Amino acid sequence: MDTLANKEYEQRIFLSRYYIAIGFIVLITSVIIARIYNLQVINHQHYLEEALGNQLAKRPIPPFRGKIFDRKGRVLADNKLAYRLTITPEKIKDINQVFVKYKEQGLITDKHIEKYLKVRKNYKKFDQIPIKYNLSEEEMASFLVSDNSVGVDIEPYFQRYYPEASSAVHILGYVSKMSQEDKEIFSDENYQGTDYIGKIGIERQYEELLHGSSGTKQIERNVDGRIIDTDIINPSKPGANLYLSIDLDLQKKAEELLTGKRGAIVVVDVNSGELLTLASSPIYDPNLFVNGISVEDYKSLTDSKDIPQLNRTIQGLYPPGSTIKPMVLLAGLEEDVIKDNHVVFCRGFTKLPNYSRKFNDWKKSGHGKVNTQESIAQSCDVFYYELADEMGIDKIHDNLQNFYFGKPTGIDIPGEKAGVLPSKIWKKINKNEPWYRGETLITGIGQGYTTVSPLQLALATAAIANKGYLYKPRLLKNYSSDNKDLISTKTEIINRLPIKDIHHWDDVISGMEKTIYGANGTARRLNTDQKYTFAGKTGTAQVFGLDPEEDYIAEKYEEHLRDHALFNAFAPIKNPEIAIAVIVENAGSGSSKAAPLAKAIFDEYFKNKETN
Repeated sequence: MDTLANKEYEQRIFLSRYYIAIGFIVLITSVIIARIYNLQVINHQHYLEEALGNQLAKRPIPPFRGKIFDRKGRVLADNKLAYRLTITPEKIKDINQVFVKYKEQGLITDKHIEKYLKVRKNYKKFDQIPIKYNLSEEEMASFLVSDNSVGVDIEPYFQRYYPEASSAVHILGYVSKMSQEDKEIFSDENYQGTDYIGKIGIERQYEELLHGSSGTKQIERNVDGRIIDTDIINPSKPGANLYLSIDLDLQKKAEELLTGKRGAIVVVDVNSGELLTLASSPIYDPNLFVNGISVEDYKSLTDSKDIPQLNRTIQGLYPPGSTIKPMVLLAGLEEDVIKDNHVVFCRGFTKLPNYSRKFNDWKKSGHGKVNTQESIAQSCDVFYYELADEMGIDKIHDNLQNFYFGKPTGIDIPGEKAGVLPSKIWKKINKNEPWYRGETLITGIGQGYTTVSPLQLALATAAIANKGYLYKPRLLKNYSSDNKDLISTKTEIINRLPIKDIHHWDDVISGMEKTIYGANGTARRLNTDQKYTFAGKTGTAQVFGLDPEEDYIAEKYEEHLRDHALFNAFAPIKNPEIAIAVIVENAGSGSSKAAPLAKAIFDEYFKNKETN
């Protein structure tokens, strides 16, 4: 009985397991059939398209970046064929052995290896991953004659190139690899596949013109994911070529004159606002940034006390000193505070009633009797102390703002600073203090809170030369796109000075002429046998205030505390063509340190004009 019972029990267990197994098989089979039906019938078209998508895919074709030229067609920014060393990971068994081999050859360093390992995660194993860019001819020769490892290759590519190196760097700017912020700004389809983008200067300002239009290609991959065929669907369109107003000869001359100095030279066309020169010193090589600047090079730039990356022409703000006196004189004449025959007796200082401080003239012995024109020629501070006091700060502000002091000019490169043109309201808002009468006097000689950029000073000088027209400064002269005719930019007047009496221009210009040609002019040493004429104004701007009884002796102070040297001028006097502003930081006298640089620029300009 026990044996029979055990057999029946075992049979029941077997049958239950059998039915469970059969049920499980039926269930799995049903699921598989349902899944196959879903794939092959219901979603057949969808997955067919997905499969084709893995085999055939569309990819962007980045465009060829437009070139940049000077006004005479000389190349300032180009694209050159370069070569980079690449590694294909799947073809290499021992990557460390490869690193050691090419380090011994001197082709790569630990920094190249470190950067390669960092970016490798962004590539597929069958991609050619760059490890070193812009190989020299010697490096390429060394690679080609050696027994090279499988999977290590040289690949051609186009890179941005600045043939004039440092020259005009603050105008051009540079391109560099796109940051995450750049990708967020330029996120449309036209920038898919773009690796490099303009960072500053013209390269940034006209990025979309220079960039061009991306194209589209279709790639076909095999089952391993490798590309086996490529078809161009829409070709990319190259970016526009830009022609700047800059004259490379004049630009290089200005940079040469500023070598070893901190400062700026701006030359502007009096009758259009076109900028012929925009030189800031010191300069640096933009080619360093194209493939990623080294830590050492970047540190040397950022740690330099001379701040080479600062574009002093539009971002450097300086007290204008006496260079602003022609504009103040014009304001006094226009406001009927003085007449053109006004005379002041200068005894070397002036004082305000109930005010203990003396306001000293730069000439301690005084200038004696000074009229309107001689006030500019001899740069008499006392004349302008008294004129400013009679006008008041708000009238000075209202007249000088017509020259665009205290506000951006709208130049077509990013980063411009507006400077400061003080008033009672300005001081209340920014200092939460009342305006004092003595502050008006020092504003009249371009000191105190007033700051201007070299560009603003050059434009204001041009407005005096052309008698009242303030043009919007511009660097882009014209451009061409799709090999079509040049498209010219338009001259734009941003202000017409509301001068009531045209003779006031003659008074101011005569004073600036006597600065050069007068017997007592502060820049009379520039009066040589040149074939052209020019009018100007010297300036020396204090970096800090002195006690009224203290003599300024430059050698007593550290260099960064010494006076700035300034000069602004235009030429020729009749039918003027160009205006200039020169600032040399902490150099001292404007007449001896800045004015000769301006004359050298005028010499270069008129010499080139004769030969062309």
